Amino acid sequence: MADTKTCPYCAEEIKAEATRCRYCRSRLVAVDAERWHRAHPESKLGGVCAALARVLVVPVAAVRLAFVVLTFVHLLGPLVYAVLWLVIPPRAGEESLLERGLRAALSFAATVGGRRHDPPSSRQVSRSSS
Repeated sequence: MADTKTCPYCAEEIKAEATRCRYCRSRLVAVDAERWHRAHPESKLGGVCAALARVLVVPVAAVRLAFVVLTFVHLLGPLVYAVLWLVIPPRAGEESLLERGLRAALSFAATVGGRRHDPPSSRQVSRSSS
C-alpha cells in the first residue's frame, strides 16, 4: 500500500497522486509549478483555461464558462485571459512571455544606459564645489 496516503482532512486512505480527496472532496495540493504552463492536451485557443483548470483542479469547461461570464462584466474575460496568457509560460520550465519581455527591456535599458554616461558639465562641477 505504498501508493496511498492519508487525507489530512478526513483521514481516509486515498491514492498518492490524488489532487482531491474522493471522500471529502478537499483539494490536497497547492499551485503546482509543473502544471503551470499552457501546453496541455485540452488546450484550444491559447491554453490559459486548460492551465488554470489543471492548477485549480476544476473542469476545463467550468473555467471556460467563467471567462464567458466575465466577458459580460465590463469585458473582463478577454482582459484577464490576455494578462494570464502573458503570465503563464508556454511550456513547463520555460519563461513566460512577460518574463522574456521584461528581460529584453532591462537588457535594452542597460545597453542604452551604458552609452549615456556624459561627463558632468563645468556648471555642475562649480556648483558642487561651492
